[in-house]
Amino acid sequence: MKRLVICFAVISALFFMPSRATSQIREKAEGLLNAVITENKTNEAPADSSAVMEEKYRQDSIRMQELELQLQEMKLNEIVLRTELDDALNKHITTDSLKKEEQRHRIDSLRTLTPGVPLIIDNDTLLTFYAKRGGVSAHDRAENAVNLILKIGKDLSLKTDSVYLFTSEYQTDIMYGEKVILSVTDQDALWMNTDRDELAKQYQSAVHDKILSLKKEHSILQIAKRVGLFILVLVVQYFLFKLTNYLFRKLRRRIIWLKQNKLKSITIRDYEFLNTHRQGRILIFLNNILRYLVLLIQLMFSVPMLFAIFPQTENLAMRLFTYIIEPIKMVLKSVVEYIPNLFIIIVIYYSVKYIIKGIQYIANEIESEKLKITGFYPDWAQPSFNIIRFLLYAFMIAMVYPYLPGSDSGVFQGISVFVGLIVSLGSSTVIGNIIAGLVITYMRPFKLGDRIKLNETTGNVIEKTPFVTRIRTPKNEVVTIPNSFIMSSHTVNYSASARQFGLIIHSTVSIGYDIPWRQVHQLLIDAARSTPGVMSHPKPFVLETELQDYYPCYQINAYIKEADKLSQIYSDLHQNIQDVFNEAGIEIMSPHYYAERDGSAITIPPEYQKKPESPDKK
Repeated sequence: MKRLVICFAVISALFFMPSRATSQIREKAEGLLNAVITENKTNEAPADSSAVMEEKYRQDSIRMQELELQLQEMKLNEIVLRTELDDALNKHITTDSLKKEEQRHRIDSLRTLTPGVPLIIDNDTLLTFYAKRGGVSAHDRAENAVNLILKIGKDLSLKTDSVYLFTSEYQTDIMYGEKVILSVTDQDALWMNTDRDELAKQYQSAVHDKILSLKKEHSILQIAKRVGLFILVLVVQYFLFKLTNYLFRKLRRRIIWLKQNKLKSITIRDYEFLNTHRQGRILIFLNNILRYLVLLIQLMFSVPMLFAIFPQTENLAMRLFTYIIEPIKMVLKSVVEYIPNLFIIIVIYYSVKYIIKGIQYIANEIESEKLKITGFYPDWAQPSFNIIRFLLYAFMIAMVYPYLPGSDSGVFQGISVFVGLIVSLGSSTVIGNIIAGLVITYMRPFKLGDRIKLNETTGNVIEKTPFVTRIRTPKNEVVTIPNSFIMSSHTVNYSASARQFGLIIHSTVSIGYDIPWRQVHQLLIDAARSTPGVMSHPKPFVLETELQDYYPCYQINAYIKEADKLSQIYSDLHQNIQDVFNEAGIEIMSPHYYAERDGSAITIPPEYQKKPESPDKK
């Protein structure tokens, strides 16, 4: 029995040792225990003699020695197995460390390329997911966590739970009551370069604070405060509207009083630019515009304030405010950024402006003949100045164009090309007239005031433009002729010859052969000399142009300086020719005149006929 107890104690010690035994040791121990139990059963019969007892003690001693040997052998096996187990454990730890290090390097290489999925609630980023958990992607993890946090934060129940951590072998869950808000895995910790437990505590703190703020924000008291603030803003805005309308009504009445009592008409020389009635209408219009502008500014601030009171419409309030502020900011920013370009444009403009003034001064000097340039006529001065001014302005536009706002825009460039195409297609006739006007200017066929004949039109030039030329006929008819037509027609300039050489006017009369030609010459010259406008030098002269069957043709020629009076001079010349011939008693009976000499009256008017002398005078 004593040996049984000792064996049992040894076997029990082997089973309950702090070290982990292998199945081989346990099998040996169980076999030894079974052998002892079997032996005890066979030895339960009472001993008859002391010799038998001594034999048993001896056998027990041998058995004990065998057990001790077996125990030592088992201890050695345990040491060997423990060593193998430690080696395997160290190898596993080393393998895990290498695997984690490899994962960390791979994550570091992906961190710059892989954007995380932030968990955002009310524009507040609580944390960022990079890795997926199981089959759930990072985006779905963030979305599920947001929905759950918002649901917990907006819950109006009086029962509240705390946020705590529940750690398992593979993940750490952030819990609220029985609900798992989110889970933190080893992969999340690797992405954040920290320990899983440490990362879970950080996430727990952020989630806990956000839930508290949401519950505070969505409490019944807070909702009541927001409703009260909403009503207060509405009331204030209503009274502001009332006050604004009242003040502008008073301003309108003041404007009406000023119109009736104080305002005076605005005149420029003799032209009444604005009378008092128009001034009053303009002021009232400006008053209405200003009133609407003030009301609009009030709404710009009050409407976003109303939307910003409630969290559900806070984003909409910011969006409305952005819609209002962003255009203003954009305009102000564009103006500020455009100041350097504006400065360059101003410099270019004033440089070209003063260059044009200098050229205009030179043109005026040439036109007034104070400055003379060989081969350059004074009447070329202003047309040349206009051409140079046009070229300078075109050059200025080409220089200013890159600095104009929106010049680099494709739309702006497309519109410019479209307008240029339309102008080029539709202005061929206009361009032709402009070119013809330039050619006419430098050909100098006529100038303003000249009496010219253009095809069948005779008159004085009253206007020359790049497109047309206008002529006033002796009948005061103003004829507009395109410059391209002038280029393709012949032009007779009476004034140019009259100024330089003297214009020769001429008229032909036919007198019968019965009148001496010398007498006819003298009479025609006398008629020309007595005509106003005919020059005394060079002297008038007569040419016999034809000798017809029944009469010769005499042409009187005279020099005049005033081509503008050509029609009147011709009329006076013809009258004088009739007078001198009538006074000389010569009938102008050709080219076609028929008369029977049967006592009929002659063609000379009675006042020119010589009266017969009375017998008393004889």
